[in-house]
Amino acid sequence: MSMQEQNSSTLIQRLFSAGAHFGFTKSRRHPTVAPYIFTSKDGTDIFDLEQTSALLEDAKAFVKEIGAQGKTVLYVGTKDEVSNTVRTHAQEPAMPYVTNRWIGGMLTNFSEIRKRIERLKSLVAERESGEMERKYVKKERVVIGREIEKLEFNFGGIEKMDRLPHAMLVVDPRHDSIAVQEATDLKIPVIAIMSSDCDVSKVTKPVIVNDALTSSVDLALSELTAAYKEGRANYTPAARPAGSQVQRARTPRTA
Repeated sequence: MSMQEQNSSTLIQRLFSAGAHFGFTKSRRHPTVAPYIFTSKDGTDIFDLEQTSALLEDAKAFVKEIGAQGKTVLYVGTKDEVSNTVRTHAQEPAMPYVTNRWIGGMLTNFSEIRKRIERLKSLVAERESGEMERKYVKKERVVIGREIEKLEFNFGGIEKMDRLPHAMLVVDPRHDSIAVQEATDLKIPVIAIMSSDCDVSKVTKPVIVNDALTSSVDLALSELTAAYKEGRANYTPAARPAGSQVQRARTPRTA
């Protein structure tokens, strides 16, 4: 057995141990997932883990290349059972994340979202410097404190994202369908950890696993995050062209 075959076999075993092969009931199956089903047992779909492992390897190669180019991946997962896991894996390579609530327009109206983020940064800076104590009475500080909490809840994970991401990694694209649609509208590729009730055709790189079981999601995210970090380790920023700081001469205005 070759090294590649051994790695594939090991990944399949790990997926099995994590319960990644369990889908939902056959009645909830989306037609596009049918090719990835091995069988149905007691009414529950069972994924073909050989295909799942191939999908995961393909997605890993994709995110590795994104990392090697120094690009940003936005992690998304707002349902309760996976949000903490998504946040933990996003923080590992210092990537932006949305795990509390997807605000409509977070990508398609990013210029306005940036204004809310700048407001958050300004308020936090005032609080940390002590300026807030000097400028506002106690009642006003309480109101501002609540505003900070709300802004941090909604935008804390993307506070350092100063431009649109190059890709989105989402857990359960059906649950976060608005996020996926916004990425699609902007032609941002979507890597999706998804179960049998999701539409494969709506994402760029599907990874068909149990997307509600923490162990299954954690394994898929661990593999993808490690691949991104491996690529990022080989990233070399492009050298700035000589004379790039020289301002261009102004073109004379015509009458």
